[in-house]
Amino acid sequence: MSTLVPWGPRFADPFAVADALFRRPAPSRPQAFYAPTTDVVRDGDDAVVRLELPGVDVAKDVTVDVDGHRLTVRGERRDEQSGEGWRESRRGSFRRSFTLPQHVDADAVSASYDAGVLTLRVVGAHAEPVEPGAQRIAIDGIAPPEESAASSDATPEAGEASEDRAA
Repeated sequence: MSTLVPWGPRFADPFAVADALFRRPAPSRPQAFYAPTTDVVRDGDDAVVRLELPGVDVAKDVTVDVDGHRLTVRGERRDEQSGEGWRESRRGSFRRSFTLPQHVDADAVSASYDAGVLTLRVVGAHAEPVEPGAQRIAIDGIAPPEESAASSDATPEAGEASEDRAA
C-alpha cells in the first residue's frame, strides 16, 4: 500500500527554506567580507585568473602582490550609498591567494582591468619546468671553440668501433 503525500512549492524542503533564510544577509547589518567571483582557466601554457569586481575602484582599492610563490589580490568594495533599504550586493574587504608553480616568479605575472573584470595572466604556469643543465661560460677575450659537423660525423658507431678493434 502506498501513501500519497502532497508535493509542490508550498511543501518544499524545509531545510532548503531555512538555509536560504540564513544565507540572506540582514539589510541593516553591513558585510565584513566580500568574495569576488573568480575563474581560473588555462590558455596554452599560461594560467588566466579573472576576478569580477564591479563597483570596485581598482586604482584606489585593489593591490596585486607576489610574495615568494604566493599571488595575492587584496581589495575592498566600499559602501558608497547611505540610507536605508534592501541590499543584496555584498560590500567589504576581500583577499584571494593563489599558489604559483615553483618555476614561475613575479616577472611572469601581469594584470589588467576592463569592464569590471580584473585579469591576471601567469605566463608559463602550465609549461614544463626547464631543468638547469650544463652551460658553457664564455671567457672574455677568448673566442669560443668552433664545433664542426665533421667532428661529430667522425665518431664511429658502435658496430664500426668493434670492427676497427678486430683489425
